[in-house]
Parts: sequence; C-alpha cells; structure tokens
Amino acid sequence: MATDRAAKTKTNRGAAVEDRPTQLIEIASRLFATHGYAGTSLRDIAQQAKITKAALYYHFPNKEALYEQIVVDNLQALIDRVSDAIDQADSATEQVRAFMVTAADVFAEAPDAWIAGSNVFWSSMGPQIRSAAVSRRDRFEKLLRDCIAKGIASGEFREVDAATAGRLLLSALNQMTRWIKRDGRLTPRQVIEQYLDIVLIGMKAPGAAKPARSMAGRQTAKS
Repeated sequence: MATDRAAKTKTNRGAAVEDRPTQLIEIASRLFATHGYAGTSLRDIAQQAKITKAALYYHFPNKEALYEQIVVDNLQALIDRVSDAIDQADSATEQVRAFMVTAADVFAEAPDAWIAGSNVFWSSMGPQIRSAAVSRRDRFEKLLRDCIAKGIASGEFREVDAATAGRLLLSALNQMTRWIKRDGRLTPRQVIEQYLDIVLIGMKAPGAAKPARSMAGRQTAKS
C-alpha cells in the first residue's frame, strides 16, 4: 500500500520479480495477519521469500523493524488517503461517508497489512512500535471525530457525543475486517455503505435533510 508495487528488479536468471523489500513486506504482512507477531519468525518469512536469513537481514535488521515498517507505513498511507477524501467532500455527512468508505477501500486493497497493523494494539509490542502506531491511530480517529463535530455544529447531526459516535463507526469498520470474506457477496465498501445508511439516519438532526446514499449503496440495496 505505502510501498511501490510497480518497482521491479532482475534476478541473476533475468526473471522479473518485485522489488525485494516490497516482496518481503507483503509476505511478512500475510504471515503476521495469519499467525500473529509472536507466531511468525524471520525464518518463516525468509523461507516464504525463498531467500536466506542473512539476505533478509540485509533489508531489515530484525523482526521488530520489519513489523514497525508495516504498521507505520500502512497507518500513514491510511491517514493520507482518508484526509484527501475528506478534503473533497462538502458537507459533514459526506465527509463522514468519505472517511468510512475510503478506509474500507484501503482494507480491501491490502487486508493482510491492515490486520497485521491492527494487531499491534492487542499485543505486547515494544514501546517504539506502540508509540508510532498509537500516535497515528489517534490522528486517524481525530479526523472522524472532527467530521462529526462539524456536523453537530452545522445542524446536520443531532447533539451526540462526537467521540462516542466516532467509536461506534470505527468499531463497525474494525469488526468488519475480522469477519468479512475476501470473496464474499459484498465488498468492504458495500458493507460500510449499508452500515452508514443505518448510523447516519440515527445521527440525523430533526428536520435535517435525509443523508444522501451513494450510488454504490443504492445498487447494493437493489441487489
């Protein structure tokens, strides 16, 4: 997600392969997402990449450094994508919608990296990784709270607690990533669109215009 997947190198045999650090990050993300940080070793990653541990050490000095790059890069990319989407939306309602569906798109594009990164908040990681992850998570969550607060101030949303409403929306997003099937009937964006149809109606202030549903949401409801 944050790395350049288009970068290519050549093996000694001339076969095109992905840039080695990118390949290692993708493999490590998949293993961390499946087996957790403690259940994944550098040997596992090296074996999956078909390289020696010494070659792996050339790119990453230890497992923690590799995990930290996955967590930090993907959280920062998530913040950047969501910030851009919010900036392009006009009303607070559409900003909340942009935040949520963009986050769902990021998850759909790299589910292993998302899951591997989210696990850091439920494990006993070192202070360096936790500090880097928590600071970015807080920035991510603040973006949503600010959108909700804007909607309350403008009269689009009723007087709800912005932090509580934000936690509700984020819990829907985070829990979705734990049960949704990658080849399921609904995409992550479609699931979030349906969640938003329910939640935003409940947040709507009396007399405010009904939150507009996106085309994707309308098509999902008809399918």
